[in-house]
Amino acid sequence: MKANSKALMLAGIAVLSWSTVATAFKIALKNLSYYEMLVVASATSLLIFGVLMTVQRKWPLVKRLTVRQWGILAGLGLLNPVAYYLVLFRAYDLLPAQVAQPINYAWPIVLLVWLALFAHQPIPRLKYIGMVISLGGVTLISLGSGSIAQGGIPIGGLLLAALSAVLWASYWMLNNRYKEELDSSLTCFMSFFFGTLYLLAGSCFVEVHINTLPGLLSGMYVGGFEMGIPFICFGLAMRIGSNPALVNQLCYLSPFLSLFLIALVLGEQIATTTYIGLVLIVLGIVYNQYFVKSKP
Repeated sequence: MKANSKALMLAGIAVLSWSTVATAFKIALKNLSYYEMLVVASATSLLIFGVLMTVQRKWPLVKRLTVRQWGILAGLGLLNPVAYYLVLFRAYDLLPAQVAQPINYAWPIVLLVWLALFAHQPIPRLKYIGMVISLGGVTLISLGSGSIAQGGIPIGGLLLAALSAVLWASYWMLNNRYKEELDSSLTCFMSFFFGTLYLLAGSCFVEVHINTLPGLLSGMYVGGFEMGIPFICFGLAMRIGSNPALVNQLCYLSPFLSLFLIALVLGEQIATTTYIGLVLIVLGIVYNQYFVKSKP
């Protein structure tokens, strides 16, 4: 198989995996609390990244970590998976999947602001257009046909979904900052190693009862197809393909496929405002990424 064909196949696996997880979250939350789901999912991802470390023969890298790098990885593990996924799963617990998923998807807009504030990368003026378009989409989905005023959608859930986008943008920025000194596979494994330790320690204070097979399997699915396998496949696709821009563009299919599954499997009636809002979010992101040049 040619490298480009293999890259597209791997990217397709990642996109299809991410397309299923919004539905999987809601199914898992019928059997587990959001904390229990994260415990199972994080442990599953830790196992997957451990296998990756073994296949790539990167275990010696652990011995070479400095005290400072151990501290960095411990901090990243607190941010992702612990803080980010606790907030995200709680948002899904409170909101319809068709609302939580698109709002979380707006994280690249937050990232632009974070890079301007903390990495001193000024935002080109034209990118404000894309930001306004995407934020307009978020607002449209949040307001959705008056469902907030009618008490159908809790404002707390919307704030948590927005916070999840902030947390993921923060993790991406920090992870990118240390990518030159920390191997990506090692970072994934160590983040989930610390994250799983934090969550297990937290189980001493939070009631955890994972005593049903459907709950265990649904949590494992989330760990495998949200946190583990698609990140590995997408990373490989970006590395071996000759057209990484095309691979990256395929990710924009994910939220639309996700809405189809949400309607088909969960039976949610997708609001017109959700479709329009998601189009606006993606349009703003694509505009900023491909039509506005950033200053070096």
